[in-house]
Amino acid sequence: MKTINERLAALREVMRRERLDAFIFPSTDPHNGEYVPDHWKGREWISGFNGSAGVAVVTMKEAALWTDSRYFIAAAEQLSSTEYVLMKEKIPGTPTITAWLGSVLRDVRSPQVGVDGMVNSAASVQQLVAELRNEGGITVRTNFDPLSLIWRNRPAIPANKVFVQKLDYAGETAHDKIRRVREALRKCHADGMLVASLDDIAWMLNLRGDDVHCNPVFVSYLLISSQKATLFINPDKLTPEVANYLRGEGVDTDTYEHVGKGLKDYFEYNILLDPNEINYTLYKTVTREIVNGESPVKRMKTVKNEREIAGFREAMLKDGIALVKFLMWLEDSLRHDAPTALTEVLVSDKLEQLRAEQPLFRGISFDTIAGYQAHGAIVHYEPTAETDIPLKPEGLILLDSGAQYLDGTTDITRTIALGPLTDEQRHVYTLVLKGHLQLQNLKFPKGASGTQLDALARKDMWREGYNFLHGTGHGVGSFLNVHEGPHQIRMEYKPAPLLPGMTVTDEPGIYVEGRFGVRIENTLLITPYMKTPFGEFLQFEPLTLCPIDKTPIVKEMLTDDEIAWLNEYHQLVYNRLAPHLNDSEREWLREATAPIG
Repeated sequence: MKTINERLAALREVMRRERLDAFIFPSTDPHNGEYVPDHWKGREWISGFNGSAGVAVVTMKEAALWTDSRYFIAAAEQLSSTEYVLMKEKIPGTPTITAWLGSVLRDVRSPQVGVDGMVNSAASVQQLVAELRNEGGITVRTNFDPLSLIWRNRPAIPANKVFVQKLDYAGETAHDKIRRVREALRKCHADGMLVASLDDIAWMLNLRGDDVHCNPVFVSYLLISSQKATLFINPDKLTPEVANYLRGEGVDTDTYEHVGKGLKDYFEYNILLDPNEINYTLYKTVTREIVNGESPVKRMKTVKNEREIAGFREAMLKDGIALVKFLMWLEDSLRHDAPTALTEVLVSDKLEQLRAEQPLFRGISFDTIAGYQAHGAIVHYEPTAETDIPLKPEGLILLDSGAQYLDGTTDITRTIALGPLTDEQRHVYTLVLKGHLQLQNLKFPKGASGTQLDALARKDMWREGYNFLHGTGHGVGSFLNVHEGPHQIRMEYKPAPLLPGMTVTDEPGIYVEGRFGVRIENTLLITPYMKTPFGEFLQFEPLTLCPIDKTPIVKEMLTDDEIAWLNEYHQLVYNRLAPHLNDSEREWLREATAPIG
């Protein structure tokens, strides 16, 4: 890819002038976000790889990119015409970034590695400094952004207007949320804190924006002290209504670029900073005593209040109606249209169109994954004009999609049989379904972490030598980011406890490279189950309302309990959706949710 190689040449010229031997480009922005505004997509610009996770490292002679299993196939394709070497994280034989730098810079005298301190968290830079010191005394420079010199026509920082999320959807005023945060700060003996995470700020202030694709957040910082709260934001983003609203909630405003000055002028004795959230440059700006700790906002945000839970139910109902209409359309199109009339892009567009017809729709919650056959094995495949392929009345299509409604966020995956399947496809599909049902119907102690639950979704596939390397579940925001933590369900240790009121997805999968992929996903709500002398126990309630395709199921592989659970879920789907459908849609749903066994 000539453009990427030209960019690397320009970068190396700047590195030569600045006496840098390597530069590291993360996927994050000054707010440590998973999804970032175009202005900060430096790793994508310098490498050509557009996945949401990855790190590019460039030396004077080499270039390498690290990413996780979700993107192995996509990254290999996107990097194929460049000089980048793909480094597959967590695969035996793959070196860490620091070990690789220690190797390739071994013969360089007094090597120096650059990172932009504004887009790297304090914790990540501190760890990098320590690890590179052990790799032969490599030093780290943090005060330079080469992209400011070589990225011509760089997108501007978004200046979209902010809007107020109604209390009917939020369920708690911003004033009360700030009060709760101050109470949490007192418990950890902190006088204030800086909030940098965009979804945390949006949740705290009951504001939403359009600065990040698919995520209703806005670029800003929030500085809280014992007596004052200041939102650092581009003033052009504030309408008179929002400005008046913030004053009424006791929140001052200042210019976004003044956050560093705000930290220098901070007058309290100490300040809580989450080193995994606050970027290194701002972290080093603070002159007061720093209390290092996790932001209390994240755990508050993950436990939904009654109004947020009601909003989720309403959003899932709308989503379910749109999905029934879509599945009927897909089935009818396969039956009557020409063999090449349906494509992955057309399917993706149709699904968005039907969701857009629902009340309170505000857009999709992530780019739709519509992978037919071999494309379904690419975990985060997104069809484009260049990759789009026609669907045939055979095989499987994997559809992972979601929507943003004013009252909630949805995330669902269904793998759908378009016609005859192989025995292997049916077998793998049923293994994934078993994993989904085993997790869905688990009862567990309050405070258990997702790591302790993860094996339930994998045990049947493990027995046959299958596995998947992505997480099994993640939190979902309330008209916020579709990925929300800190709680997760995954193999890697994540100690965040699971509590009543949290949402989490259940999405095991198996991906057979070059042939097909299967994933089945519902969004769940954690609810109380029972109290015993041994403690409080919890359970999962499915929020997602959509039939699970029964066609690929090998019934003999399911236990009686699994069949009963699936039938119970399908009865719930029918009961909730049927009153909102016309006669033909209701009849289609009746068949799609009919009991098996």
